[in-house]
Amino acid sequence: MLKKIRVLFPYVEAGYGHIMPMRSIEDAFKNKYGDRVEIVSSKFFTETNDSHMIKYEKMLSNHVRLYNKLPPIGFLGSIVSDTVGVRLSTFGCMRLIGPVACKKGIEHMRELNADVVVSTHWASNYYAEHLKEKKPKTVMYCPDAQLNKLFEYRCDMNLISMPYGYLKALRKKRYNIHNIKLVPFLIRKEAFEINEDRKEIRRKLGIPEDNLTVLLAEGGYGIGKMDRVTKLLIKQHVPLTVISVCGTNEKLYKELKALKSTDEVTYVPLGFAENMLELQAASDIFCGKSGNILAESTFFGNLSIVTHFANIIERNIADHYINTVGCAIKEFSPKKTADLICGFAKDRSGLLQYREAALSYHEYFGAEKAADIIWDFIKKNYPDA
Repeated sequence: MLKKIRVLFPYVEAGYGHIMPMRSIEDAFKNKYGDRVEIVSSKFFTETNDSHMIKYEKMLSNHVRLYNKLPPIGFLGSIVSDTVGVRLSTFGCMRLIGPVACKKGIEHMRELNADVVVSTHWASNYYAEHLKEKKPKTVMYCPDAQLNKLFEYRCDMNLISMPYGYLKALRKKRYNIHNIKLVPFLIRKEAFEINEDRKEIRRKLGIPEDNLTVLLAEGGYGIGKMDRVTKLLIKQHVPLTVISVCGTNEKLYKELKALKSTDEVTYVPLGFAENMLELQAASDIFCGKSGNILAESTFFGNLSIVTHFANIIERNIADHYINTVGCAIKEFSPKKTADLICGFAKDRSGLLQYREAALSYHEYFGAEKAADIIWDFIKKNYPDA
């Protein structure tokens, strides 16, 4: 009996924008082809309890936090990476910043003994590409609008979801229609399982059915302008429901939880919310920093108000939803953001164009196509399997 092909899905915690697509593609691939291959799900940096690898992953997360606190540093990092190119930027991030972690990462990738490695972060792809004996085939999904230099590191198959980034990549010699594919955004499968209308979900959540409902979030780390926008919104004298999700930012959650709203505003401060998709489905507007959370807002037909972006990567994501899809607005002033939301609360007709634009993009979500492409890639490279 032939040995099943071993397909590895390594999770890297460097912002939740890398974890959520990985869950999506692993679930879809397991559902469709799990009986034909051996699937390995890996918490890559933490499962060995190696202190160097744990420290390196924390460094990745800390960089995300730093860029959100100080966006100029994030922009500078993107500019430097674009300037020095793929090899130098990758060498700096992998070999100079964490040399021991890099060595340990390659060793652990060897131990996992995969035939195919599917990555949503450049670090796990780098380790797989540096196995000298029995190098696995590599697939890398870029969750961003365009391939940045770290995502341009070599791999056997690239996947990307946004048309401009796909076409831009094809203009480079290293890419062609065979090694980079345009796929729908890898939103979580749970999004498709929410079928109730807004009012029904609001009843379930115990919030007013008819209020204009605004969801505020700043990614998993809760760093941005949410506190200032929240404080302005809950002082308003218009019917509003304001849901502020602080993520893992306990300090912010304690601060916002202590605030009091006017009688007209229903205020719901939350910490880390496991039901973010349900909250998105219950809302009319998402408000917060740019990132892949905009995909979830768009999926449910909501307007997104982008209040800041931390680097060029996030700026490009915002540009996609603002200018290509047409379902988002950029407004960096907390005061103007609050005024804009209050205007929509008084006259919701202005939301219709954004809702229509978002819903017209609905077919560009889901992991089924990506799962099929990976399966075709496996069949091509392992025909006996």
